[in-house]
Amino acid sequence: MHIDNARELKAQLRARSVAVASAVPGGVAGVGISVLGHGPGGPRYGLAVRYSGERGEALLGQARALAGTAAAAELDVRDVGRVRALTAPAEGRAWTAAELRRRVRPLHPGLSIAHRDVTAGTLGAFVTVTGSDGVYALSNNHVLADSDQAALDDPVLQPGPSDAGRDTDHVGRLARAVPLDAGGGNAVDAALALLEDLGEDGGPGWEPVYPVGRLTGWTDADDEVAVEKVGRTTGLTRGRVSAIELDDVAVEYPVGVVSFEGQVEVTGDVGAFSAGGDSGSLVYRPDTRQAIGLLFAGSERGGANGAGLTFCNPIGLVLDALGATLVV
Repeated sequence: MHIDNARELKAQLRARSVAVASAVPGGVAGVGISVLGHGPGGPRYGLAVRYSGERGEALLGQARALAGTAAAAELDVRDVGRVRALTAPAEGRAWTAAELRRRVRPLHPGLSIAHRDVTAGTLGAFVTVTGSDGVYALSNNHVLADSDQAALDDPVLQPGPSDAGRDTDHVGRLARAVPLDAGGGNAVDAALALLEDLGEDGGPGWEPVYPVGRLTGWTDADDEVAVEKVGRTTGLTRGRVSAIELDDVAVEYPVGVVSFEGQVEVTGDVGAFSAGGDSGSLVYRPDTRQAIGLLFAGSERGGANGAGLTFCNPIGLVLDALGATLVV
């Protein structure tokens, strides 16, 4: 199937999903575009359906009816279970990326960071903002702004409170957050903290260095592209983009369920690509060293070896929403 045909099929299914949502409100019912294989003419695209619960199963039935018997092979269907925002739980297992949970100066991407009332998330990148001379830390709204419950200028800590971060570990203050709309239609879960003067020995106090070195910029996500990230909980992980333009991604937050449109899905190469506490990680292409997304949520299952899938905001939408530019 050509990508334009996949987009048309997706639009038709989304129109049907309105009736499904009103009749069966519970569960996950996301729909996007996936690469199903490669041939002499290039990639073969299909409809990606991510579902769980009664609403998801109802939408899956609509997708199969819409595709028809001849096009059944054009569906990429996965039961994903619940989808959650990936801040760290207050208590839980011992995480493996111990060095990323420590107090580290100068700051660098991948470190534990959070609002003082949040458990822990990940510092994704450093950005500048038009009209400001400062440098900002980029992460999620639910990491830096406590899912819209924080106030501007609230302290942001490194490491986060779950990693023994205290008031003396503050590195900046909440400066900007894109609100989360419980009514749906969200594109990003993103916020910025204005960094304070952290310099030691005349240095800036921050380094935009990743396992691949400095990034070169950002690009839109392409399906089947290899990606990696470094996050507070699982450290450096590798995977591939398994769906793009994924709509109706319903994510559980402490404040309720929030639905997102146009998201990027990543499947880990070995097990899960992310876990709780990795929210805010920057997902990038190691081959070109270009950012493609801001990690914010994960599912219970649906990925390789029964592990969960990871969901990311397209980085271009994140930067536009915040009026920001990546520091590379």
